[in-house]
Amino acid sequence: MIELEQDGGLWTVTLNRPDKANSLTADMLERLVEIAEAAGEARALILTGRGKVFSAGADLDAARAGLATSDLWERLSGAIAALPCLTVAALNGTLAGGANGMALACDLRIAVPEAKFFYPVMKLGFLPQPSDPARMAALIGPARTRLILMAGQKITAQEAYDFGLVDRIVPADALMDTARALVADSVAADPVVAAGIAGLCP
Repeated sequence: MIELEQDGGLWTVTLNRPDKANSLTADMLERLVEIAEAAGEARALILTGRGKVFSAGADLDAARAGLATSDLWERLSGAIAALPCLTVAALNGTLAGGANGMALACDLRIAVPEAKFFYPVMKLGFLPQPSDPARMAALIGPARTRLILMAGQKITAQEAYDFGLVDRIVPADALMDTARALVADSVAADPVVAAGIAGLCP
């Protein structure tokens, strides 16, 4: 249910459980961590999903069994954030719950116009993953972070763009072409130059 395509240094990771809104089981999350921790050799990485939802977060049954508070979420976002290559979350639809962490850890986020963003930890009685509030606040500021995490607001793709949570809104039929275009220079670059530029970027 996690697909990995490797093409000339470009790693494309696809969540493929559209009948369950790409909600993540423990096995899926472990596979994502495994890929992210092995992706140091990638020249660029794209995360996306099948269907009309990027990810609804933890599978409900798995969440009740403890996945909602697993340290795998933090391992995943930490591994993505630590990658020296350019990382892009190509959000094919709504992003919810703990799945926010992997998108927040990416360098760039692009989304289809229909996407919505929410992280209802307050309502569900969980804490967010430790690094998520800081990463979110770095992008959209503390007040808007509280709007999502504490007020439980679901925001639209346009609001996410206006806030700075996503970098571009892209029609669904152009999403992956746009993601590949964004990483094309990094994939083609001299690895030393790419690493040097990455090291200079905050």
